Amino acid sequence: MRRAAAVCLVIILSLCILSGCAGGGDEGASFEALKPEGSLHTDYADKFSVDYYEGGYKLITITDDSRFLVIPEGGKLPPGTPGDIKPIYQPVKNVYLAATSAMCLFDALQSLDAIRLSGTKAEGWYIDNAVEAMEDGRIIYAGKYSEPDYELLLSEGCPLAVESMMIGHASDVKDKLEELGITVLVDKSSLEEHPLGRTEWIKLYGALLNKEDEAETVFSEQKAAFDEAVTGDSTGKTAAFFYISTSGKAVVRKSGDYITKMIELAGGEYVFSDIGDPEVKTSTVTVEMETFFAAARDADYIIYNATIDKELDTMDELLEKSPLMADFKAVKNGRVWCTDKNVYQETTKLGEMTKSFHMIFSGEADSLDRVPFFYRLK
Repeated sequence: MRRAAAVCLVIILSLCILSGCAGGGDEGASFEALKPEGSLHTDYADKFSVDYYEGGYKLITITDDSRFLVIPEGGKLPPGTPGDIKPIYQPVKNVYLAATSAMCLFDALQSLDAIRLSGTKAEGWYIDNAVEAMEDGRIIYAGKYSEPDYELLLSEGCPLAVESMMIGHASDVKDKLEELGITVLVDKSSLEEHPLGRTEWIKLYGALLNKEDEAETVFSEQKAAFDEAVTGDSTGKTAAFFYISTSGKAVVRKSGDYITKMIELAGGEYVFSDIGDPEVKTSTVTVEMETFFAAARDADYIIYNATIDKELDTMDELLEKSPLMADFKAVKNGRVWCTDKNVYQETTKLGEMTKSFHMIFSGEADSLDRVPFFYRLK
């Protein structure tokens, strides 16, 4: 009974936030009277913008036409704020994070304390600080994006859910969260055309957390690593990036995907020049092994994607999945690499990842067993 009463109270308070009774709205300057002070600069990201206003207010706009007004601690929702603009009150805390790509951004900003609820269990994380926070109980599992524990979110006073684009497949969940007074911000970083555009989303979270300087530092480090790797020259080396499904088919990255763009920017040539429907938002394409064999047999390097499948230790384990690959040029020459499990959760490290690709394709890594994010099969 006490838990039910507490949940009811949280619902009432959440609805009050939306209506303005828990953040003002009756006093102070109107929304139209807010004085602009500039905008956030981005080098690559174009799926969001941040505009700054006098008094510490920030307006975040995302390309799905969603808008969020970040209200400084102690501030109030300005009268006349358009209804489509959702308020986010600082300090930002008790966040429900369902977008896995954003965890490393919060971590890099040393702001995991802003996250209370996770859409991924501890064993699904490959970010050490996130795993530790969940094991310590500082971050708790609150159900996956399509089946969140609404009661838990409300009892923890969750004001903000950060979702990936997968929420588009569960629009009823988004509607329910908003009905309960939980603001939903959909991370669109996966739509960025340039790989570093994904990393640059750290600036959006920096704005939420008043850590713009820290965000700029993290991004600048990755840009420097990227600029070192990208010379504009082709190495003339070809590469395949794939894994073998349980049904025995090859699952490859779609042409133009950010992984394939990193390969090309690093001086490599992806063996599938035009595979996958650009109108379909999935990042992979499943092909028969015969098709994969024809495209990748003569590739200079093959890279096994262990982020979905298990990590491989030896070449024999790869050949157990498909004996056909014994005839691959890269297998014969010992140029088979495997990804670490954390590759897709390291949005903050895409500059370094591009640099590792360049080390592989340039031959610099031929005498090495490991480079950041990749290791060689023996």
